[in-house]
Amino acid sequence: MTTFSELGLRPELVQTVTALGYTDPTPIQAGVIPVMLAGQDVLGQAQTGTGKTAAFALPILQNLTPNAGFVQTLVLAPTRELAQQVARAFKEYGRGMHINVLAVYGGASYEPQIRQLRRGADVVVGTPGRLLDLARRHVLDLGRVSTLILDEADEMLSMGFIEDIETILSQTPEDRQTALFSATLPAAIRHLANDYMHSPQSITIKRRQLTVAAIEQRYYLVNQRDKLAALTRIFEMEPIARALIFARTRVGTGELANALTARGYPAEALNGDMSQAAREQVLRRFRDGRVHVLVATDVAARGLDIDDISHVFNYDLPQDHEVYVHRVGRTGRAGKTGIAITLVTPKEHYRLRQIQRFTRQEITQADVPTEQEIIQQREQAVLEDVLKWLKRGRAKRERLMVDALMALGYDPVDIAAVALKLSRKHEKQRPIMPMGQPRSAYNGSGRGQQRDRSPKGKSRGRNGRVSKHSHETGMVRLIIDLGREDGLRPNDVVGTLAYQANIPGKTIGKILIQDSHTLVDVNEAYVGKILARSEPYRIGRRTFTIDLAA
Repeated sequence: MTTFSELGLRPELVQTVTALGYTDPTPIQAGVIPVMLAGQDVLGQAQTGTGKTAAFALPILQNLTPNAGFVQTLVLAPTRELAQQVARAFKEYGRGMHINVLAVYGGASYEPQIRQLRRGADVVVGTPGRLLDLARRHVLDLGRVSTLILDEADEMLSMGFIEDIETILSQTPEDRQTALFSATLPAAIRHLANDYMHSPQSITIKRRQLTVAAIEQRYYLVNQRDKLAALTRIFEMEPIARALIFARTRVGTGELANALTARGYPAEALNGDMSQAAREQVLRRFRDGRVHVLVATDVAARGLDIDDISHVFNYDLPQDHEVYVHRVGRTGRAGKTGIAITLVTPKEHYRLRQIQRFTRQEITQADVPTEQEIIQQREQAVLEDVLKWLKRGRAKRERLMVDALMALGYDPVDIAAVALKLSRKHEKQRPIMPMGQPRSAYNGSGRGQQRDRSPKGKSRGRNGRVSKHSHETGMVRLIIDLGREDGLRPNDVVGTLAYQANIPGKTIGKILIQDSHTLVDVNEAYVGKILARSEPYRIGRRTFTIDLAA
């Protein structure tokens, strides 16, 4: 087995990755790191989640000159989420090196990004459109870039970025080192490699078996602040025999375990701060069934070998897609079925879609149980218990107590009602926590309730959310899967729909541009014509779908 030190990395980098919990390099890391350290170009075919960020970040950090005063490394990524994720990884791997890493992307203010560029950035990670804008404004100097990374190139291609990418490549030095990573290698990607790379070394990583079919995978869309409320509500409805909950941090495991215990769901934490003896005691109680809920970090859960875990919960969505696979694989073992539940915030939709592409399995969206559903579930459980004991007929002493109360003049129906009330006292320990609506319930499919922020005073319902229905008589609200993050403007919407659907521009009403999608009101007489178009709508190089908002 190859180690990180055997790949040629400096001891301090090896020490950093070891401290972060990485023991052995993944296949893509073992293949790419030595090639990049040697200064060669790389054409890597690997799925998201195989560890490719570390594969290119570690050799770049090894060859980087901190605080050189100019951009040495440029990383192109298809989305703001991935750009932020890659930038975070550079900072983590390069901690102690005093490097300046900057993420730039559309949908955010230019000024902070421009200020940081003028102060100096060693590594810039960004989406092609924003990078090109900054270069045109002469605040991003591409002339001294020594290493350029194209991450998820096929995704950028499908999003229409190919011309922007080629423009950026043409403005960087010809003798730069280039690494291109893509899950697939269509003809356009190969042409890009032929035109802009120097004899690249091809490295292909085959996908192994991922999640098993016996695992039911679900996700719930919730606000960050409502995660505990959502988790406790799900606990009420799920037949949980033994649950493993993954939290991101050590502190988070303890806080979550305490919060669950306080709300009537006894749980224990498992994290790296525990001694080996304490860890073994917790695991023993979990295996023996004395504790049914365990809250753990990924590092602490390593080596956990228990076959009858009924539920795995991703309280925090993992950054690495392989980590998701490892977590989910803790259930559905030994021929049994299992359930994997993930709490997803609106900002994490992109990462969830990437996980689905990586696993090639659908993660079904479910609705968080309502307060009424939970009350009905509790009442049904009480009735089932009562019926069970009525069939057994073993309540002689209790009948004597009822006879005594009846002798005092109490009605037997009142006695039964009070007895049921007393039997439910424990429910007070499990108050049903209130929840807010997610800031955005839009799932990228073209349908779904819209709960994003809208311009002040425009088409909000009484509860403050953007309405999925037009308030204007004779108008129908449609939804477009492009938004503010994509640089969409009202004129783009009007011009595109009027021209490509061949409808009068005056039939288009209010346009509400949100972060990731856009709501547009259209005269009901023309809705059918808009939706009947067989070809996708296009704004510049971007295609988009349009559908009814409800």
